[in-house]
Amino acid sequence: MNVLILMGSPRRSGNTAQLLSPFQAELEAGGHVCQTVWLYGLDLRGCTACRACQRDWSTFGCPQGDDMGELFDQVLACDLLVLATPIYSWFCTPPMKAVLDRLVYGMNKYYGGEKGPALWAGKPVALVTTCGYRPATGADLWEEGMRRYCKHSQLRYLGMLAERHLGYGTVFMDESKAARARAFAASLLVSAGPSA
Repeated sequence: MNVLILMGSPRRSGNTAQLLSPFQAELEAGGHVCQTVWLYGLDLRGCTACRACQRDWSTFGCPQGDDMGELFDQVLACDLLVLATPIYSWFCTPPMKAVLDRLVYGMNKYYGGEKGPALWAGKPVALVTTCGYRPATGADLWEEGMRRYCKHSQLRYLGMLAERHLGYGTVFMDESKAARARAFAASLLVSAGPSA
């Protein structure tokens, strides 16, 4: 299985990266290929709602010329899409939001003169999230937004791993978080589908 992890954290050694380490190791131990794309290292512009992408139902079709074209191809080709982000102000980070806005138009050909297909229909999606509040009140809006996003885009939402950081000056990662990360990864291998 080809797993694409879109990493929305600006910190390469931060909490989300630490949580991804045992998660990714579990997937790779099962023989699956994981590719992590650090979104803060890309040229990702915001969607302008020009709808140029709606003219061609076979491709991304965005005229902006940034890194989203290549990212579109990677998302389309993967077997499992994992969105990894810390929560900033109850939602994902800015580059993750830009990617989601661009993909909802570029993948879903719903917004032109006539309604077209969702190019990524059926693709499984999972979330790996870190936050400062309890996940029930810190990551709930992000998860609900992504549930709706997936339903609208005909994606298969597989769930969220959310872990809390108890504050600056405290150690985030521990063995219980690592164990939950490994267990979540293992559960995705079962629920992602027959190709897993």
